Amino acid sequence: MYSTGKHYGLTINSLVDERRDPIAATHAAASFLADLYNIYHDWTLALAAYNCGPGNVNKAIRRSGGRRNFWEIYYYLPRETRGYVPAFIAATYTMNYYEDHFIAKAAPSMPRATDTMMVYEPVHLKQVAEVLDIPIGLLRDINPQYLQDIVPGTSKHGYAIKIPQEQVAAFVDLQDSIFAYKDSVYFDPGKKVAS
Repeated sequence: MYSTGKHYGLTINSLVDERRDPIAATHAAASFLADLYNIYHDWTLALAAYNCGPGNVNKAIRRSGGRRNFWEIYYYLPRETRGYVPAFIAATYTMNYYEDHFIAKAAPSMPRATDTMMVYEPVHLKQVAEVLDIPIGLLRDINPQYLQDIVPGTSKHGYAIKIPQEQVAAFVDLQDSIFAYKDSVYFDPGKKVAS
């Protein structure tokens, strides 16, 4: 949710939505879950509150006569949450015991190793893709937080861009060329990118 993401320090604006960044969003989600656990002292209730909000869980606790067990307040929770917690438990079980059920791992479609480069001026993902000869789809996949393919770096606030690890040296060597490549096409010099 927008307000929860902002509360946990995620950048959310017209160009950047860190709720889509797997690393930043995971850190925020873990902090939110830890805070919810500190309220309920029960992981299933914390997961329920993560899904439907603490207000709905508190209402379910009140309606159940003060019970503080997920399974005892189950029918007082929203329908989606009644499915969310068991699905979360099932996913966790599957991740830990997949071999016992003859489930095979899928090969990752993205590069295993990426590195993060900080940029302090605006750059379009297509500039990086074309200069470094990286498929634009791959850059979008590993940088999903950039909604319009623009990394809105400024001298005061740098933004991270992930690139395949084998391209790091080329990015460092060709950084000036990347920022200059078709810059008048991707950025109108008369307009400033909002940060």
